[in-house]
Amino acid sequence: MTFSKVIFFYVIVAFAATALADLKPSAPRKVMKLDGQWQVEQGDPGDTPPGKYSHTVPVPGLADMATPPFERVGQKSQLRQAFWYRRTFKIDGDVPEIALLKVHKARYGTKAWLNGQPIGEHLPCFTPGYFKVEKALKGRQQENELVIRIGADREELPAGMPTGWDFEKYLFIPGIYDSVDLILTGAPYIQNVQVVPDPAARSIRVQAEIMGRVGTKTTNIRAVVAEAVAGTVRGSASTQVRGEIASLAKVDLNIPIQNCRLWSPEDPFLYELRLSTEKDAARVRFGVRSFRFDPQTRRALLNGKPYFLRGSNVTIYRFFEDAERKDRPWREEWVRRLHRKFKTMHWNSLRYCIGFPPEFWYDIADEEGILLQDEFPIWLLNKAPENPVAEKIIPEYTEWMSERWNHPSVVIWDAQNESFTKETGKAVQEVRALDLSNRPWENGWAEPQADTDCVEAHPYLFIRTWNNQKPFKMSEMTQVSGIPPLQAAQRKRQVPIIINEYAWLWLTRDGDPTCLTDKVYESLLGPDSTVDQRRRIYARLLAAKTEFWRCHRECAGVLHFCGLGYSRPGDKPRPEGGATSDHFIDLENLKFEPYFEEYVRESFNPLGLMLDFWAEEVKPGSSDQLKVFIINDLDSNWQGDVRVRILKGDAEVWSQSKTCAVQSLAREIPIFAVDFPKEAGQYVLQAELKDSAGKLIRSLRDFAVAEK
Repeated sequence: MTFSKVIFFYVIVAFAATALADLKPSAPRKVMKLDGQWQVEQGDPGDTPPGKYSHTVPVPGLADMATPPFERVGQKSQLRQAFWYRRTFKIDGDVPEIALLKVHKARYGTKAWLNGQPIGEHLPCFTPGYFKVEKALKGRQQENELVIRIGADREELPAGMPTGWDFEKYLFIPGIYDSVDLILTGAPYIQNVQVVPDPAARSIRVQAEIMGRVGTKTTNIRAVVAEAVAGTVRGSASTQVRGEIASLAKVDLNIPIQNCRLWSPEDPFLYELRLSTEKDAARVRFGVRSFRFDPQTRRALLNGKPYFLRGSNVTIYRFFEDAERKDRPWREEWVRRLHRKFKTMHWNSLRYCIGFPPEFWYDIADEEGILLQDEFPIWLLNKAPENPVAEKIIPEYTEWMSERWNHPSVVIWDAQNESFTKETGKAVQEVRALDLSNRPWENGWAEPQADTDCVEAHPYLFIRTWNNQKPFKMSEMTQVSGIPPLQAAQRKRQVPIIINEYAWLWLTRDGDPTCLTDKVYESLLGPDSTVDQRRRIYARLLAAKTEFWRCHRECAGVLHFCGLGYSRPGDKPRPEGGATSDHFIDLENLKFEPYFEEYVRESFNPLGLMLDFWAEEVKPGSSDQLKVFIINDLDSNWQGDVRVRILKGDAEVWSQSKTCAVQSLAREIPIFAVDFPKEAGQYVLQAELKDSAGKLIRSLRDFAVAEK
């Protein structure tokens, strides 16, 4: 073994020992939340805290939320290299055998002191840090002083580490942006738990890691499965670990679940595993579900059945720099309403894109029923000033997986976004076996790492104007393949495709083009378009493209970009303004732009519809044979009337109807003989049907009849 490999091995071991699952407490274990108002001060990155603290800041939150505010937070500044956080607290009773401080997420780099004693350092910015504090902690209501130092800028991290670089951002705001917990319990201690559901057998496998105590001859382990809401016990098991386990012991249990109910977006039913030793107990919430891709059909399989992904993206780290962000990412009621709003769009899935939100977002996704493609924040396009290497990615992947693998909502590990690096692939190969559920991985624009993985496609047809090429026209859709283009490395394996970006039509929340789309709208509407015109055509074209990618059935999923991001007009740091945006016009009340909500919601209906007509102009009185694609994402069959109409304003000038039946998960393509009007003017061609709930679903195309 070479010296470099020896170093590499010890790095893995050191980090793996601290990669713990997100366990909820159960008596006798206690968890003290240290969230709330902390003192904060800017300063140097050394080991000497400030002499005084003249600001306060919420934890969880970001440093730009301090009172009074600091200047130029999130930008490289001579004012500071670090932020120092401080708070005091007391605990009841004596200090227990096990006391751990958990900092769920903080950036950039965490070092902590308790009562003046250093308790550890954790450099990763997107995964939890654990610090052993028994020796420094004071009990019996004595005051404890906790100080945490974080880097003020992403450049404070060592080379080779992921820092969350994103060239569409200009603020990299530091902060303790997730919760801080103090875990108090005894030994034998439950360090880690992984629940592996088996929907076919209606059971779960439980693998637990137990840290023991010198002198312990036998450790009794008890496991109970109960319904998370009702509390009804549905299964149990027990075992013993014999001999001293002063280091680490693994326990494997199989627990059948009576009257087992499977988890899905349509029925997000949750269970709770209660695991206990003589001196410790913890709870893990889970859902009984499986998720994989079929390499032959290249479809997603949820609980063994084909399942089409329809959804959007959340770019939480971009939202962090949005002027209207405020405290919303940390308000549970707002985040829950956000996910429920997403589901009104017929979205069953999301990509948490280029970064992880606070951990309670995943609990909400579990409860509300949303499948997550969880994307690690690595994006190396456009001369990225970072180059993460596998040796430093592997420990973070390990911590990430351990924190998330019990969430039924998390179904795809996403190693990176749009990057060609080989380093993430190396890291995936080292860690993927840790996940006993064997979730699929997605590896950006690099090579897929297994035949059961998937790739991302970003067919941005309107990107041509940004590249100073001839503007794309929707009439060219007749020449577009239903299989989106992929990068060369992605094609090395024939794996399922997920389209998770595709429009290139962004408007700010005010209805203005972004720095990437100004030329697009000039080509579509001319130089003097109005906000209403831009919003309408954006929604209509986005809906049409959604229909196209869904109805060709070449992809396992179609996810729009994006459901939540920033909206940034031109400003001094970036005069050109932001690159992308979401569709909200009222963030607090989560009100979508009305055209988007109307047309795009219909395009994502599980009973999908696409009028295969892309002409912008037709000859007067001409005729054509037009296909209407009808897809059924549902478990039930559908039968009903399909109608094609030509409208001029509100007046119908031609129509034809046919009865059609579409089997579950199937597609039908009836053909209509269409007679176009003889009179010149602007028209709408509309295909429509009603779903089983009676909701009207339309596919709309604007066109003109030419002058004779």
